[in-house]
Parts: sequence; structure tokens; C-alpha cells
Amino acid sequence: MRRVVVGMLICFSVSLVAQDTLRSDTLRSDTLRPDTLRSDTLRLDTLRSDTLRSDALRSDTLRSDTLRPDTLRSDTLRSDTLRLDTLRSDTLRSDALRSDTLRSDTLRLDTLRSDTLRSDTLRSDALRSDTLRSDTLRSDALRSDTLRSDTLHLIGAGDGVIADADTADSICIIGTGDIMFGTSYPSTTYLPPGGDCSPLLRPVHHILQSGDVLFGNLEGVFCSEGGTPKKCKDTTMCYVFRMPDHFSACLVEAGYDLLSVANNHVNDFGPEGRRSTSQILDSLEIAYAGFITHPWTTFEKGGITYGFAAFAPNRGTMDLKNYEEAARITRMLDSVADIVIISFHGGGEGKDHQHVVRGDEEYLGYNRGSVYRFSHTVVDAGADVVFGHGPHVTRAIELYQGRLICYSLGNFCTYRRFNLRGPNGIAPVIKVYVDREGSFLSGQVVAVYQPGEGGPRVDPGKRAIQKLIELTGIDFPEQNLTISPDGLISTQK
Repeated sequence: MRRVVVGMLICFSVSLVAQDTLRSDTLRSDTLRPDTLRSDTLRLDTLRSDTLRSDALRSDTLRSDTLRPDTLRSDTLRSDTLRLDTLRSDTLRSDALRSDTLRSDTLRLDTLRSDTLRSDTLRSDALRSDTLRSDTLRSDALRSDTLRSDTLHLIGAGDGVIADADTADSICIIGTGDIMFGTSYPSTTYLPPGGDCSPLLRPVHHILQSGDVLFGNLEGVFCSEGGTPKKCKDTTMCYVFRMPDHFSACLVEAGYDLLSVANNHVNDFGPEGRRSTSQILDSLEIAYAGFITHPWTTFEKGGITYGFAAFAPNRGTMDLKNYEEAARITRMLDSVADIVIISFHGGGEGKDHQHVVRGDEEYLGYNRGSVYRFSHTVVDAGADVVFGHGPHVTRAIELYQGRLICYSLGNFCTYRRFNLRGPNGIAPVIKVYVDREGSFLSGQVVAVYQPGEGGPRVDPGKRAIQKLIELTGIDFPEQNLTISPDGLISTQK
């Protein structure tokens, strides 16, 4: 029997296979192995498989350079243990792929890898899945180091890669909290192993790279040498951050477009630290704002002009407490940009300061201003999205005048030297969907946590989402905004 099968395969390899109505009511393939299966012009016009099963289907080097399933349909396609170890398709196209009732109760993709999968103009004009369900979808080692899809729109929530976009014209702005990749001061022992920061963010690259614009708060300076550290009586208890210059590459690798440099740590190495940081960010073409010498910026991406400014109640930065000046800058940006993003660093710090105060906040004897008043002021002046940070914990979100305010995005990637216990060790990554006028459409919260010395990981317990639901319900019970247990942010109907 094996010789007959081999003979048939040899015949098929030299002829064009056309099966207009291929059917297999009980097709089974326990050990089917096509080690070098190739099909340059394989066409399956009406492939049907009512009860197709493949218990051990393997395709180690399956390739299909021009595979086209023009009307591929599978009304009840099921695959209980389908495994695709190294599936590759360089030019896979599916112009009319449809799956009206596609179900996968236990679909597992244990080692699906796509190291160089790219889809700059991936289009699925008729891709439909009206009742797509995956009750226990798992992707234990899903990797896509350079996966890109400029026009991909997916609906649903999971680990944060998939989010709800109300319209094809929506823009996704992703906000993350504090970033500090490790400091060489007062000792190089506070740097990641091998002086390499790249492993810190790689586990969440697929989230960070799934939007149109990526924002973060740079909590420290790039200054490999030079500068004067601020004075501390006890350097072991003094939090002074200086990242090596080459650590800036980790921002590029993650896909950051926009950074706030308005915070208390941008002064850790004086004017030289700020100057070095500015020069490095300029050379990398990463937009930033918040210094008195660099209060705001504009940049263009994807045909949209963005305006950005950042504020903090700290020396050398744009003053958060000067509400009139913040409003003036915001109005100016609104006059020249399509979408205006404003950032602030403010509020008390730690687990005792998780709630939004509708007034001034004092911390360690210093008045840090009112983040509530500041946020409402800049929205009234034209801000479309407001990202807050500073408390090192998660705070509530608020929908005000149709614009989203995130009052604290917490500690996102803070290696060593940061308290990561309890609420300090969890944080939300918030994906904000707006229209081209900046109006809020929807959002998606991805919960992350920092184990060990630091570096974000997707949190299967979704603790930051639970915390955000709790705090938002307490601090802003009157607003027309809901957060689902899976992190979907929407307005109430």
C-alpha cells in the first residue's frame, strides 16, 4: 500500500492537480508527513471537509508561493490537535477567504513562528468570520519579530494584540508608563545582565507594535559619561538614574514614536544629562517634549500630523501648575495638528496614592499641583488624548468632553531601583482608538506585570484591568464609560 501511495504522489508532482469538488467525510491522516511538499499552482476551488480531522498533520517545510484559495469554505472545519511547526507562506493571499462558522475549541499553536513575516499591504477584502469563536485559543510561543500589517483590522480581545476598532479610519495611540532600562549609577550592577536592555521589552513587542503611535515616559537620562549627579547623603538610598547611550536602541527596537521627558529624573545629571538625552533622541528621530528648552513638538506619521507637549512640577521641565501656559500651548498645537497628545507627570506616589484627587496633591511636603484640573484644562483647550504618569501605580481613566484621560500608567519597564511590590508591580498598557478629529471611539487595556528585577510581561491574571475597573468606578462613577473584564473600553449605549 505504501508503494502505491508513493507512486501516486510522484504522479501528482508532475501534473496539475485540480479537484473541483474534493470531499472527505471522514478523512484521517495519523502520520501524514509531506517533508518537502510544494504546490506552485495548487487550486482548491470548492474544497469541502465536513468532518476533516488531522490528528498528527505535520508540514515541516510546507511552502506555497502562489497558493490561492479563491472560494475556500469550511462550514464546520474542526482541528482538535492541528499542529503547524514551521508553516511558511511568503506570498499567501486570500482574496475571498470566508469562514461563516469557523470554530476551534482547543486550537493550539505551540510553536508557530514567523520571524520575518511581513504584510505591508495585507488585505483581506472579503475576510469574514461572523461567528468566529475560540474558547480556549492558546498561543504558547507565538512569535512575530517583524510582523506588520498596516491595514489589518481585527475585533476581539485577548492578550492585547487584537483590539476593537470602530471604523477603518480609526487611529490607534498606545500609551505606556515609566521606562528606565537600568542605571550605571551608582554601580553598573544595576544594569541588566551583559549590559543588554533588549530582553526587557521583547516579550511585549507584539503589543507595542500593534498601533499607529507609541508613547512612553522616559524616567531618566541617556548619558554614558559626563554630567553631575544630584547630591545624595546616602548613594545607596538615592535614586539617580543614568542609562548608557546604547540603551536608546531598545526604544527604537520596541517602536517608540513619542516620549515625555518631563519628570523628576531628567535632572539627575544636570544640564549635561538633559543635553545628551536630547541629542540622542534627535539622532534617532524619536519625538519628545517636556524640557523648558523643548516644550512641545509636532511630527507626521501615516498622513496624520500630531502635536505633543509634556508637563511636570519639576525643575527644568514645563510647569504642570502653570495651567494657563499649558492651555496656551495646547491651543497652539490644536491649530497646527490633526491630533493633540498631552502628557503630565504628577500626583503622589505609591500604594497610598492610587486615587485621583480633585484638587492639589502634596507629597513629601511638596505641592505637585492638581492633575485633575490640569487634564480638564488641556482638554478644554484642544487636547485629544491625555497620558499621565508619576504615581508609579495605576490610576483611573476618565472620558471628558469625548476625550480620554489616563491619570497614571504606572511602572511599565523599570529595571532595578524601583519598588515593584503589590500595585507598583502591575500596569496597564492602554490602546486608545480615535477618529481623525481626535474623538474617542474605543480602547483596549492590556495588563502587564514586572517579575523579578523588572521588565514587562503580559499578566494572565489581568490585575491591572481589575484595578482600573475598581478605581475608575470609585473616582468617576458618573461618567459614561465602561471597562470589561477583558479590558475593552467603551461608552455606554
